[in-house]
Amino acid sequence: MRKMKLFKVLLASAVVVSAVACKDGAKTDVASEPVMEKEAAVQVKVKQCFNREVEQIESFTATVEANAVNKISPKMALRISNIYVEVGDRVSKGQKLAKMEDINMTQARLQMQNDSLEFERTDNLYKVGGVSKSVWDARKLAYSISSSNYKNLLENTLLVSPINGIVTARNYDKGDMYAMAAPLFVVEEIRPVKLMVNASEKLFTSIKKGMPVDVKLDVYGDEVFKGVVSLVYPTINPQSRTFPVEIKIQNGNEKIRPGMFARVTFAYGTAEHVVVPDMAVVKLSGSGDRFVYVVEDGKVVFKKVELGRRFDTEYEIVSGLSSGDKVVVEGHSRLVNGAAVDVIE
Repeated sequence: MRKMKLFKVLLASAVVVSAVACKDGAKTDVASEPVMEKEAAVQVKVKQCFNREVEQIESFTATVEANAVNKISPKMALRISNIYVEVGDRVSKGQKLAKMEDINMTQARLQMQNDSLEFERTDNLYKVGGVSKSVWDARKLAYSISSSNYKNLLENTLLVSPINGIVTARNYDKGDMYAMAAPLFVVEEIRPVKLMVNASEKLFTSIKKGMPVDVKLDVYGDEVFKGVVSLVYPTINPQSRTFPVEIKIQNGNEKIRPGMFARVTFAYGTAEHVVVPDMAVVKLSGSGDRFVYVVEDGKVVFKKVELGRRFDTEYEIVSGLSSGDKVVVEGHSRLVNGAAVDVIE
């Protein structure tokens, strides 16, 4: 009986201790839960941006080309008797460049003169009924053949320049036999010169024939040469999304030469676009996209923008912002999209 009373006492004590322990444990769990503190606003400086009239320009690179390139050679294999010009010489249209061997010229000239006399005599007789039409036709054909043969030999014996230009290549020497491979001379017209630009598809309706352009050449630094759009091609390349534009520069002093590297700038009016300080523009790591932080109702919104021209310390924004937006110019490093901000002066 005494043992039973002792067991009941010990059991009651254990229940009390267990209850106390559970109660203490509950208190411990409540105390271990973290207390959420309100995140502090990030201090930033902002600038309100507005629309501005911005001149619309686009620049492209090109290589200077001659306005015309003539490769000059005889039509048959002949020996070169004399050469009258050298590489770098300026030549006029019709100027003699070289003389080829003329072993058949005398015979061809005599044959043409003889056929000319025969045809003239036959023609006079035909007019008074002295010869038949078939005889007249035969004499005329003989004269046409010999005349054509002589002119062909003359053209191939004395080579002349077909254009005003500069000699840019001579591939044979006096005494060489022309092998009908590389041309004997190359003459290029460099007044004017031309440039071919592959312009972006978006400019197709903006670039017009006759439009003035500015051209800079690497070799002449910041010197600006004036050119004019001479031809706009009517189709767009579906792969590159570009279209060819031909530009001509008068080049009266022949300062510009074929092969020079050029930068061509088109100006095609103005447009109203938002302009922001360059410090507002953020480049996302690992991407070519550009963004700005815009403050709206005490928080920042991360907005993607399309850049246009860059001025000294500003960017033209083609799309992505509206006039009156407030953009962050200082304090970007701690910002994330939707972060609360405190605007300071």
